[in-house]
Order: sequence, then structure tokens, then C-alpha cells
Amino acid sequence: MSAPFEERSGLVPCATPWGRWYQTLEEVFIEVQVPPGTRAKDVCCSLQSRRIALSVRGREVLQGKLFDSTITDEGTWTLEDKKLIRIVLMKTNRDAGNCWTSLLEKEYAADPWVQDQMQRKLTLERFQREARIIFLTFTYLHQNPGFDFSGAEISGNYSKGGPDFSSLEK
Repeated sequence: MSAPFEERSGLVPCATPWGRWYQTLEEVFIEVQVPPGTRAKDVCCSLQSRRIALSVRGREVLQGKLFDSTITDEGTWTLEDKKLIRIVLMKTNRDAGNCWTSLLEKEYAADPWVQDQMQRKLTLERFQREARIIFLTFTYLHQNPGFDFSGAEISGNYSKGGPDFSSLEK
């Protein structure tokens, strides 16, 4: 158990020698601790669809092929309080089944317990998003009783009533 689930934030961080990384359905967050007093001009960060490179004051901190693809134009980095670099990558594949098992293809893997917690969090996030859509749909239907779904088709994997969320922790 290298990283506990953070109840208040809902994060499941994966600790690394330089900081930590975590993910949501849509994004991957990377937090890198840097020497206090670091300035933006000391940072060189390259974000590509499948690659990342970060160096601070000429020293390589993080470099390699990402676990999965990201949207290049949506990636950002910021320097906070002159001691923390926060990188945000937008996943190309944004479904609950796309839980990254590591940050890079061959480095910074989550241990099995953390990986399980990450997957649970993403599944719960998807469930909450879908429940909100269902709630809004029913609210709309209640306010507009003449709306007709008789010709609608349901697509997706709903065998045996859909995914089983009964094992999720409350």
C-alpha cells in the first residue's frame, strides 16, 4: 500500500522519486517537487501526444514514452510557489476502462493495490457522471411529459443489466 486513497479529494496518487501522479477519466496529473526558488525560465518541458520530457536547471527529471496517448494541444504545465511543477495531460481515450497502469510505458507503475484503487475511482467517476445524465434526463421528462422514447435504441455493453458496481466502497 504505497499510496492511500485521499478521501477529501478523491485522488489515488502514485508516489514517485520526484513527486506523484494521478488520474481522472479525462486527465493525468503529474506533480514534480523542485528546489525552492525555481523560476519558470529554469524549466524546460516538452509535452507531445505520446512523449514527455522535463528538465529543471539543465537536469533531466522525467523523460519517456507515456503509457497512452494524450491530446498534445491540451497539455499544460505550471510552476506553483516556485517549488512545484504541475503538469496536466488530457487523455485521448476517456472511458473508465482506460486506467493507466503506469505514467510511462516502462516506469512509474502503480503497485497492484494502487492500480485497483485507481480503477475503482475511475469506475465510480463514470457511474456518477452517468447517474447525473440519467437524473437530468428524468428531470427533463418530468417537466416535458409528452417526450416519446418509443423509437429509441440502447447501445453499449449492458448484458446482465450493465456493469456491477456492488463491490465499490461507499
